[in-house]
Amino acid sequence: MAGYRKLSRTASQRKALLRNQVTNLLANGKIVTTESKAKEVRKIAEGLVALAVKEKDNFETVKVTAKVARKDKDGKRVKEVVDGKKVTVYDEVEKEIKKDMPSRLHARRQMMKVFYPVKEVPAAGAGRKKNTKNVDMVDKMFTEIAPKYADRNGGYTRIIKIGQRKGDAAMEVVLELV
Repeated sequence: MAGYRKLSRTASQRKALLRNQVTNLLANGKIVTTESKAKEVRKIAEGLVALAVKEKDNFETVKVTAKVARKDKDGKRVKEVVDGKKVTVYDEVEKEIKKDMPSRLHARRQMMKVFYPVKEVPAAGAGRKKNTKNVDMVDKMFTEIAPKYADRNGGYTRIIKIGQRKGDAAMEVVLELV
């Protein structure tokens, strides 16, 4: 017996479909799909959430000094002339960064294999490329989703049947994060 559903697709099509639906589920909180697809997406999504919960606090904060280009009021780099050449002026800044432990770094890379890039469009600037911003899904998993499910042992998703689809009578469901 097979360990997964083939969903009447080739391997590459199936993998792309499942990656897309898992990304949308975790980015938006819920999706509407067919029952068999939802059961496959649930397997992958629950594994990713469990991985994020396990590794959510596995990092250390480190203070580092970084060179940052000095900028003027317009946001352009400040340049000064040294030996007849224009050179950018840099300031040293103390920053506190999160340094992942090896197991969290591995978990981060495992998640990056699944997620597609997600762009967030604000409601005010809908349809404009200028206002979009890329969402770091892996960071969202560690900072938003994992703390929400930290005290829960599995069962991060719920499937609710909503009836048959009109065209082909396939059972449609809502797959959502609990």
